[in-house]
Amino acid sequence: MQLFITLPYPASDLSGKTIIVTGSNVGLGLEAARHFTRLNADKVILGVRNLEKGETAKKSIEETTNRLGVVEVWQLDLASYESTKQFVKRAEGLRRLDAVVENAGIATMQYQVAEDNESTITTNVVSTYLLALMILPKLRETATKFNTTPHLTIVCSEVHAFTSFPEKNSPNIFKTLSDKETANMADRYRVSKLLEVFYTRELAARVKRSGKPEVIINYLNPGLCHSGLAREAGWRLAIIKFLFARTTEHGSRTLVHAAEAGPESHGQYLSSCSVSDPSPLVRSEEGAKAQKQVWDELSQKLENVQPGIMTNV
Repeated sequence: MQLFITLPYPASDLSGKTIIVTGSNVGLGLEAARHFTRLNADKVILGVRNLEKGETAKKSIEETTNRLGVVEVWQLDLASYESTKQFVKRAEGLRRLDAVVENAGIATMQYQVAEDNESTITTNVVSTYLLALMILPKLRETATKFNTTPHLTIVCSEVHAFTSFPEKNSPNIFKTLSDKETANMADRYRVSKLLEVFYTRELAARVKRSGKPEVIINYLNPGLCHSGLAREAGWRLAIIKFLFARTTEHGSRTLVHAAEAGPESHGQYLSSCSVSDPSPLVRSEEGAKAQKQVWDELSQKLENVQPGIMTNV
């Protein structure tokens, strides 16, 4: 039970490194960015939707770490493919890029459309991997130029295990998820996290076989933490969080750990700063079939959004 687990306090030296943390103006992302800055990173980029809130976060980090000129605030709205593309294009101009922590996400009970999907799927899944695959060449460039092993880390959740994922039986999973008439929004966040698990596992396996410069790709569960993500979830979760949730800082240690973890973490699910097993569904034959379908469908969507992107794998 997470209540009785003390996570290691980040203490490594990140001198010279450049790190991107998305969704970092509040919550886990903010506290992870604070750790990276404290640990002497050369540059920490906050990828945020709201620049004003991002500047407030930057000021907070500077005041608590006494490090000026390290944190930068960049615009990133994962509900927009164009915003995601522009963010990556800006990142391509960096001297180096050592880690990308994809923490941004939404949890909503309201059905609304962003781009060509329900907004949770666009934000948590499609744009998350649009960014990941577009930025892979920059990470590999850093690996070659600086003789290092960069990280691409996806912030997932243990709730990926709490859905039966009925959409897996659909001939087209993403089309079904976009159907307003059948959308189960109470289950949508859990499904989005399961889709992240499937795609990250497949991506890591294919990258490993590519023969290209090594990038460690992993995905993590920060546990139940105090954050603003589930503010629509109601009073029951609020009570559970009051009793059992990790502090935001404590939970953020899992993000820092994943962004520094060794090659044994490649393709792995990290929970409480250790390699763990994902859900039984993920590890089953049924899960393997669903993973392949998710890979094929999402890869085609990404290719439509950014032609040629799959050659980056």
